[in-house]
Amino acid sequence: MANERVLVVDDEPQIRRALRIALKADGYEVTEAETGQSGLAQIATRPPDLVILDLGLPDLDGVNFCQQVREWTQLPIIVLTARNDERSKVVALDEGANDYVTKPFSVPELLARMRASLRDARPNQPALGVIRAGDIEIDLAARRITRAGSDVHLTPTEYALLRFLALHAGRLITHGLLLRSVFGPGYADSRGSLRVHIASLRKKLEADPSNPQLLLSEPGVGYRFTIPQNSDALQRS
Repeated sequence: MANERVLVVDDEPQIRRALRIALKADGYEVTEAETGQSGLAQIATRPPDLVILDLGLPDLDGVNFCQQVREWTQLPIIVLTARNDERSKVVALDEGANDYVTKPFSVPELLARMRASLRDARPNQPALGVIRAGDIEIDLAARRITRAGSDVHLTPTEYALLRFLALHAGRLITHGLLLRSVFGPGYADSRGSLRVHIASLRKKLEADPSNPQLLLSEPGVGYRFTIPQNSDALQRS
């Protein structure tokens, strides 16, 4: 994490100050922008490793900011905003945000989500390998899932869903993005089917499916695959 640089785009000086103090204490280099246009200019001239973005900017809506950034870079964006309605979350995530945190916020949670987004963005991770999460191992090359050393049988659809979520571990994936990526563009509204498949995955992978620890859901928004801190991340086969 040493020397990773975070751009905070927020028009509230007190929020920028609080984030600057917290992030620097955790070892990040911090730059700031109080408008969307100045944030875009900084990204163009000196790209950061991650952006923390408020949606309510004085000159540019945060969703439009995400759209413009995604035209030419995939750097991680975490939305940090007072808007907590379902539609705002879905739209921001669908238009390119990697994660969504509402104000008031927990600094430890924000730092954890930043670490997850930065892991997801690192280009030196192998395309194929083994993802370990607790006693679950996902061998991407062999298309093999084990739990505590025993094989777990998944249907092709279940495997495709798990693979997509695991490759984006830590990131909140919207229902629409997950459906489009796994089922295809014609299935963007098939949330009922998605819930059935996720429930089946939890029965096969979770110690307590009624209290999931790996496949987490945010009601009305989407799902997140989490890797316990004592597990290895994506590794070479």
